[in-house]
Amino acid sequence: MNQVPVGLVFPGQGTQKQGMGEPWRDTPSWELTAEISTATGEDLPELLLHTPGEHLRRTDLAQLAVFTVGLIAHAEAVRGGALGGPVVACAGHSLGEYTALVAAGALTVGRAAALVATRGRAMREAALAREGTMGAVVAAPYAEVATLVSEIRTEGGEVWIANVNAPGQTVISGSPEAIGEVGARAPSIGGKTISLRVGGAFHSPYMAPAAETLGGAFRDTSFAPTHLPVVANVDAVPYADHADWPALCVRQLTSPVLWERSVRTLTGPLGCRRLVELGPGRTLAGLVRRIDPEVEVVSVDGPGAVLARPVSER
Repeated sequence: MNQVPVGLVFPGQGTQKQGMGEPWRDTPSWELTAEISTATGEDLPELLLHTPGEHLRRTDLAQLAVFTVGLIAHAEAVRGGALGGPVVACAGHSLGEYTALVAAGALTVGRAAALVATRGRAMREAALAREGTMGAVVAAPYAEVATLVSEIRTEGGEVWIANVNAPGQTVISGSPEAIGEVGARAPSIGGKTISLRVGGAFHSPYMAPAAETLGGAFRDTSFAPTHLPVVANVDAVPYADHADWPALCVRQLTSPVLWERSVRTLTGPLGCRRLVELGPGRTLAGLVRRIDPEVEVVSVDGPGAVLARPVSER
């Protein structure tokens, strides 16, 4: 068998949809919903099976739903031997970083679930206190988007880079007025701005109150001193032994998600030749293909994908 080094990647908020748990409800790993319900006080089976899509857009509920499905997908992929090689590192996009920390052995399911619940509530409260939004600038080079954002901020607009997702896709965050101004000027740099239906200006200074709340929650959370490397969103650096994950996760709330660089860390220094996306949807697989077309990437978004043999095993 020709096995290759594998990296696991986990999606974030925005991949949720009504009935997202249905494909997994008859799998052995569905029992994780009971553990997460106990840790968070939310009814995860109800959330994953019956909650209307519009209600599921609520930040705190969306984050718990995506986190839980990611863990179930990971557990089933491990149980079914569907990863196709030795796992050498993990990474997650925004919320997905918490799922990655569990998969890497840094956090227990219960501790991570409690943090995700606190994080989601705090982000929702911060967004309700200060109106903000996000937009995706597509087609324009990152450097030119960053320059445009800096110019508008110099003029008094409140807008920041939130995600550097892939070549030609940069997400911005801030006030509705400033996001609109970026949209108006984006054609001058060859880009177009797509409004995102989100609950607030995430990964920007608008989330400072949420970061303070989350920091308090981390004071009561212990991490395993040694675990698989996890590539952090805030600097695209892999951390394994005795990392200051509380500081990294708190900083993430007000800092950009450096996803393009994170993927390059996985496929470059960490040597991953296969990336497995675990959780709802196939958003990350699409981004990975744009970042590194040479790496093999698959999505485990349902039990059928677990049953399919990896390309490297054929």
